[in-house]
Amino acid sequence: MATCPECEAEIEVDEFDVDKGDQLSCPECGSNLEVTGISPIELDVAPDDDDDDEDDDLEDDDDEAKDEDGDEDEEDDEEGEDWEE
Repeated sequence: MATCPECEAEIEVDEFDVDKGDQLSCPECGSNLEVTGISPIELDVAPDDDDDDEDDDLEDDDDEAKDEDGDEDEEDDEEGEDWEE
């Protein structure tokens, strides 16, 4: 048995079914929890990935813009070569 750090509800977790770093949800309060210890089972509130997702989205947009610029030039060159042949 493990205890939710948010609502202190007892959560039945089999230590053989989880690994350190796994995430689960508290059935009582719905908090996202991360397994921080195996023997005994220890749970902590899982970090929010919302901030990371926003940063990743911004990086992806930058990468797409770079790819589009590079790909457009290559496609234009390839098309030009096809017409010349």
